[in-house]
Amino acid sequence: MQEDLILKIVNLKKSFGPVRALRGVDFELRRGEIHALAGENGAGKSTLMNIIDGILQPDSGEIFWNGEPVSIASPTEAQKLGIGLVHQEIALCPEVTVAENIFMSTTNQSRRMLMDYAGLARKARDVLGQLADIDPATLVRDLPISDQQLVEIAKALTLDCRVLILDEPTAALTEREANLLFTIMRRLAYQGISIIYISHRMVEIFDNCDRVTVFRDGQFITTQIVAEIEPADVVNAMVGRVVDTLYPDKLRVEDASEDVILDVKNLTDTRRFHDVSFQLKRGEILGIAGLIGAGRSEIVKGICHLEGTVTGDVRLNGERLNLRTYGDSIRAGMVYLSEDRKGDGLFLEMSIAENISALDLGLVTTTAGTINSQREEALAESLARKLNLKYGKLSDPVSSLSGGNQQKVAIAKMLSVNPKLIFLDEPTRGVDVGAKAEIHRILRSLASSGVGIVVISSELPELIGISDRVLVVREGRISGEVSGEVMTEENIMYLASVLDAPQLNAMTA
Repeated sequence: MQEDLILKIVNLKKSFGPVRALRGVDFELRRGEIHALAGENGAGKSTLMNIIDGILQPDSGEIFWNGEPVSIASPTEAQKLGIGLVHQEIALCPEVTVAENIFMSTTNQSRRMLMDYAGLARKARDVLGQLADIDPATLVRDLPISDQQLVEIAKALTLDCRVLILDEPTAALTEREANLLFTIMRRLAYQGISIIYISHRMVEIFDNCDRVTVFRDGQFITTQIVAEIEPADVVNAMVGRVVDTLYPDKLRVEDASEDVILDVKNLTDTRRFHDVSFQLKRGEILGIAGLIGAGRSEIVKGICHLEGTVTGDVRLNGERLNLRTYGDSIRAGMVYLSEDRKGDGLFLEMSIAENISALDLGLVTTTAGTINSQREEALAESLARKLNLKYGKLSDPVSSLSGGNQQKVAIAKMLSVNPKLIFLDEPTRGVDVGAKAEIHRILRSLASSGVGIVVISSELPELIGISDRVLVVREGRISGEVSGEVMTEENIMYLASVLDAPQLNAMTA
């Protein structure tokens, strides 16, 4: 099999100060295979990919390309070899067009005096035709996150890749878009292109990959043929223990309360959603489902006065809210965790401690108006321990953390103000299975303690597993509600996509 290897990693090590990100890992990639790389956040997956792409340099170890030792000094050198990397975090230039982003590398190398915008748009339209109907002339800043992810993938496909690295590529994609990507992946593999596929989603790994390698705590654990193992084997190898449940027990019927935390009536934003009414009761977790673009996030942002102009009646613990800004919402005890942690949820170049205290600086401010660094660090340390955050120092920038640990910092920021109600939009996007279980347990514990919890998620198994009830949004309206035995993926998708669902609505009334 050695002559079939395009890439071989031997005893690679990498440290960041006291943090040992890679502890002598091995990895092999065959020609034309789709090879999954799995592991919890902080396991070393992204560090290895950044070394393969020339972004980072290893402390020691060897890299072999087509059987020959190589040193990949930069991303440009990686591209010359035929390596393309699609990062988990979107890294496009928002102020220029889709076409310019896709062909930025080749444009930079061109000696032409003038930009051929028409030619760029034509070539971009050809490559985008494989993925989605996106106008090449659109500014990237005007695209939703899901379309930006597709532009990242299109950008990689234009390179003459022999190895394509995809780091959590479906995190922001709809099911249809993800299936299109899987079709393209299989076609590329058939053409002899090798793909390294990083994902926490076992279904994607077992439906689309040939082999899977597991890392844990910066160490190589195992490589297995996907067809010869079970998803539980991968999960257990990732966390180093048997994960027998991903979701905590739900609210028992005998413990259900009639005490209403949030009461929303006739909430309307004329352009985005209409006549939205629902209640959240004490002790329960309420899920919100719907197709991308249905208005899920817009509704909760409207409640918190993050965007739009809304009318209607919103009551928190029986008190009618008259909010003008999101600051008013925070002071009332109602906070929102954004689905876009990079754009809206975090200050990436600020420290972990500074991010966690950012919602209410009064918690860490002295009477003289200065930041008490000891108080700030104590707050951050307490919440970091609660969320099992993996970090070097609390003074490190959030950008130094893996995507999943960045998400934990975003959640810690919400918890820092002791909220009465938390809206969590895609709370476990890009988070590994072990961390997901931790977050789910934290959310259930918060709900049990009396904090209102509303979860928006595109992962239906997660919504069903964590929620006591699920509201379904379609075209800016609540199309139905499911709970108990009728809370299934089929019924949720039916309510999310079918124009009329009278029988199911009768069942859930």
